[in-house]
Amino acid sequence: MYDRFGMQESESSMSTAVRTIPTTYLWRRLHSIMGLMIVLFLIEHIITNSQAALLIGENGQGFIHAVNFIKNLPYVPVLEIFLIGTPIAVHAGLGIKYLMTGKSNSWPSEGNKPSLTKYPRNHAYTWQRITSWILLIGIILHVWYMRFYNYPPEVRIQDKEFYFTRVSEDPGLASVAERLGVSIYTPAEITKETSQATAADQIAFNKGLTMRPVGDNQVVAVSKDFGTATLLMVRDAFKSPFKGILYTIFVIAAAFHAFNGLWTFCITWGWVIRTRSQATVVNICISIMVIIAFLGLACIWGTYWVNLPR
Repeated sequence: MYDRFGMQESESSMSTAVRTIPTTYLWRRLHSIMGLMIVLFLIEHIITNSQAALLIGENGQGFIHAVNFIKNLPYVPVLEIFLIGTPIAVHAGLGIKYLMTGKSNSWPSEGNKPSLTKYPRNHAYTWQRITSWILLIGIILHVWYMRFYNYPPEVRIQDKEFYFTRVSEDPGLASVAERLGVSIYTPAEITKETSQATAADQIAFNKGLTMRPVGDNQVVAVSKDFGTATLLMVRDAFKSPFKGILYTIFVIAAAFHAFNGLWTFCITWGWVIRTRSQATVVNICISIMVIIAFLGLACIWGTYWVNLPR
C-alpha cells in the first residue's frame, strides 16, 4: 500500500492506522448517544405530564397512575442516576465544550466572517446552540424546584405512606382536594396538631407536616400516594402565569433541541444517507417536535387553568 507521496507504507504503520480511532470521534459519539437517551426520556416525561391536563374530567388520574407506576419500579434511584442523570450530565458537560468552540455562520456579517444566511441547516445549527444555554439553565432550575425545593416529603406509618405537598391556597383547592381524597392543613391547624401530639405515629405524621416551612398563604396537602402529591405540586406550579411563561420557553427549547438533535443523530450515525431519506426524516422529526411541544404546553397551561381549576 502506498501513501500520497508514492512511498510504500510499512505493515506496522498500516496496522496502527487501522486500529487508531481519534479521541474526538469517540467523545462526539458518546455525546450523541447520551443525547438520544435524553430524547427518549423527554418523550416519556412529556407524555406522562400531559395526562394532568388532557384527560379533562378525570381529575388527573392518568397522570397519577403513570407517576405511581414509575415510582414503584424496582431500583428507581439507580435507574434515575444511570438512565437520566448520567446522560444529562455527560451530554451537558461535552455540550458546553462544543458551545465554546463552535462558531455560527447564519447571521449577516460585513465580510469579516463567513455568513451563509440562506441555508436552513445553518440556522438550525445556531438555534441548537442557543437552546443549549436555555436548557442548561432551565434543567438546573427545574430539578431544584421540583426535586428539592418543593418535593413532597414521605412519611411511612405502620403499613401506610403519606406524602406532604406544600401548595398555595386558591378558591378551587378544597374541591380538588376532596375529589382526590387529600387532606388540607392550614398553618393554624399544623400548629395545633404538633402541640397536642403524644403518640409516636402522630409525632411521625407531624414531622411530615413541618418538614417544609409554610407561608401565610400556603397549606400542606396530605396524600396517600406519590402520584397525587405530584399532581398537586404540578397544579400549584402552573397557577403562576410567570412560571407558565418560563416553562413555555423551556419546553419549546427542549422540543427543538431534542428533535433537531435526533435528525443530526440519524445523519451522524449513517442511518440516513440519501437526500430523499434525509428529507423524510426531517419531516418526521419536525412532526414529533410539534406533538411533544403541544403536549408540554398543554400540561403547562391546562393542568390548572383547564382541567383542575376547582
